[in-house]
Amino acid sequence: MPYMLLIHEDPAQRGTRTRAEGEAVFQRMVDFAEALKREDKLLAVESLAGLQDAARVRVRNGKAQVLDGPFAEAKEMVGGFFLLDCRTRDEALALARRCPAAEWATVEVRETAPCYM
Repeated sequence: MPYMLLIHEDPAQRGTRTRAEGEAVFQRMVDFAEALKREDKLLAVESLAGLQDAARVRVRNGKAQVLDGPFAEAKEMVGGFFLLDCRTRDEALALARRCPAAEWATVEVRETAPCYM
């Protein structure tokens, strides 16, 4: 069953790293993704850009509103995700513990499900 690992990080954190540190962190995440592929667990993976170009869309009373970033009130941002094929929640949690991002961010583990559940 599909589980998603959502990487929640401080939006300012990326700006505190040197280029070399950022490249090293990125490489650790690529290596983790490659390991998941070899284990036939990885369904999809993406890193997300920062909040500076983000937008939020909401429709209220038939009117759409677009809120452009950056979002100063944001304490965390979703920095990326892994979509995994796991047999159980415990397996998904075990993989989340292996994720390098757990060292500098929070890794949220969520089972996918229809929105009516």
